[in-house]
Amino acid sequence: MAGVLDSVNQRTQLVGQNRLELLLFRLRGRQLYGINVFKVKEVLQCPRLSSIPNSKTVVRGVAHIRGETIPIIDLGMSIGLSGIPQEDLATSFIIITEYNRKTQGFLVAGVDRIMNMNWEDILPPPKGAGKDVYLTAVTKIDDKLVEIIDVEKILSEVSPLREEVTEAIASKGAERVPGHKPVLVVDDSAVARRQIERCLTAIGMEVVLKNDGKQAYEYLKEITEDGSKATDHFELVISDVEMPEMDGYTLVTRCKSDPALSDLFVMLHTSLSGVFNKAMVQKVGADDFMAKFSPDELAERVMEIIDRE
Repeated sequence: MAGVLDSVNQRTQLVGQNRLELLLFRLRGRQLYGINVFKVKEVLQCPRLSSIPNSKTVVRGVAHIRGETIPIIDLGMSIGLSGIPQEDLATSFIIITEYNRKTQGFLVAGVDRIMNMNWEDILPPPKGAGKDVYLTAVTKIDDKLVEIIDVEKILSEVSPLREEVTEAIASKGAERVPGHKPVLVVDDSAVARRQIERCLTAIGMEVVLKNDGKQAYEYLKEITEDGSKATDHFELVISDVEMPEMDGYTLVTRCKSDPALSDLFVMLHTSLSGVFNKAMVQKVGADDFMAKFSPDELAERVMEIIDRE
């Protein structure tokens, strides 16, 4: 256990070719869950929590850590499981994470280990799991199923982000000349896809949605089989970084090495706001990146990219 706790901060800078490191943990029972180490700032034994009046039940309180007041969310309770009993808090752990420009802690029963994996071994949730499932992916480790939780869905329910662009930005979009090609949006989180789609349609853009890098790459290859260029079909691609089967970095690398796809503008759009690796963005050849999620900032940036081309 000490090895896991000591190594998290050292490992958050790992970026490989379609690889990731998963921090494995348990909620209640023996089922293993995973979260990308990139999202993790720190793992701690659960400190003393201070209650927040009128907060949602899943928010167990706040912790004061290194001069910062951090809300602590019971991760099991937030996905419909039973929460950690009050008497077990002292032996539980919190995983401090940074998503979408905000820091929060997730209360878990126990932390297991860190596993280095290939994104090709991370698969979408089984078909038929339902649209309300709190998973973005699954994988197997030692023949045991590991469920990777859709943290963006949880946070959208616990602390909803503003998803609508302001009237001023929407008006700016309405004033632009119509007839632009669609935007290809690639993200494994249904919540993130919905947020981006609403943002872009508000400024008059048509949107095509794909769930991961593999889907997007195969689709781009298919539509350019007739000898056309990707830029004949799309204005730009907005892609998440963390996705099952093929991550955003690999998607960019493959697009930029393919003559039919190489001219397509690719923006990486990620919730890895605190540890996002700018050097890696440049290395793989992405044209731009932005931390999730500000609807006005994204809408304005998309309009700038399209209008200058």
